[in-house]
Amino acid sequence: MTTPRNARPGPLSGVRVVELAGIGPGPFAAMLLADLGADVVRVDRPAGPGLGIDPAYDLTNRNKRSVLVDLKAEGGPETVLDLVARADILIEGYRPGVAERLGVGPEPCLARNPRLVYGRMTGWGQSGPLAHSAGHDIAYIALTGTLGMIGPDPDGPPTVPANLVGDYAGGSLYLVIGVLAALQHARAHGEGQIVDAAIVDGAAHLATMIHGMLASGGWQDRRAVNLLDGGCPFYGTYETADGGHMAVGALEQQFYDEFVRLLGIEDLAPARRDFARWPELRTAVAERFRTRTREEWTAVFEGTDACVAPVLSLREAPAHPHLAARGTFVEHGGLVQPAPAPRFSATPGTVRTGPALPGADTGEVARDWAVPTLVSDAAAKEQQA
Repeated sequence: MTTPRNARPGPLSGVRVVELAGIGPGPFAAMLLADLGADVVRVDRPAGPGLGIDPAYDLTNRNKRSVLVDLKAEGGPETVLDLVARADILIEGYRPGVAERLGVGPEPCLARNPRLVYGRMTGWGQSGPLAHSAGHDIAYIALTGTLGMIGPDPDGPPTVPANLVGDYAGGSLYLVIGVLAALQHARAHGEGQIVDAAIVDGAAHLATMIHGMLASGGWQDRRAVNLLDGGCPFYGTYETADGGHMAVGALEQQFYDEFVRLLGIEDLAPARRDFARWPELRTAVAERFRTRTREEWTAVFEGTDACVAPVLSLREAPAHPHLAARGTFVEHGGLVQPAPAPRFSATPGTVRTGPALPGADTGEVARDWAVPTLVSDAAAKEQQA
């Protein structure tokens, strides 16, 4: 379903955001703000961000507008500062010191706009021995202990959870929380500030509950031997007869009772409380799941309180009846994509436009933000070309 153009603006309508183009968690954070109604202007570099994806398919640039500015050319930094003077938030994801060398660091930006929230997205943070080192999601979550928790075998290697835990959960979401909290402060007190969002900080923070369990003796510091990491036979995934998988999360007693009843292994129910019998229980559960297909087991468990669900692929998920009914995925411009989240009763977020193409909105932004230098810079580049 395509979102109608006359949909009400989101809760961040009226908030202006400057995004200095990058890859990964910075663009995703800016997309979240744009989904919620903020006017996000992405400042793209003439050579592109270096990600290698066709801009027409880069969904993290939906709901934004793009202008081209060469920060290394004469007048480039000043043009960005003209945008900053009219913005509420700036987001950048350079290594520490790069924005300063380009002339768009916190000092000149806050000098132009003392109420500005300057959001910095990095892996290692703005300080510390590794601050200036290169890195990617996997290294950040490895260092925090988060990666070490994930995997099916206590003696095998950890499982890489794509870049969802570090880049997006530990990075983008914490940056968004930070800049919105700082925006509230700026509007209440007239004082802008710098938000240092580091993936290592966010990824470590995500494991707060686990650290509490570890301190209390309720969590072992190794993989696949705990209640929530696949070590428990009634919290994990199992293969079906057709090579599919079912996810089981029957933790509470009443849900567990329903699970073993529907699975047909009620005689083994007491093994839940006996750790010594967990291998026996796991084997029985695995053998039962291999007797039917994923579709057949889905029909058995769907609508029950057994806490069992089929493991769907990325292409399968949008068609699931529950997700379809909620509109968890939408189609816009021929691209099926996750809908904005969370939901708001009065000011819902929407997918208003597709991915912003580099420089496509220069004239429009120059007019709306009253920054004529954007147009003059673009015209000068066209003449040089």
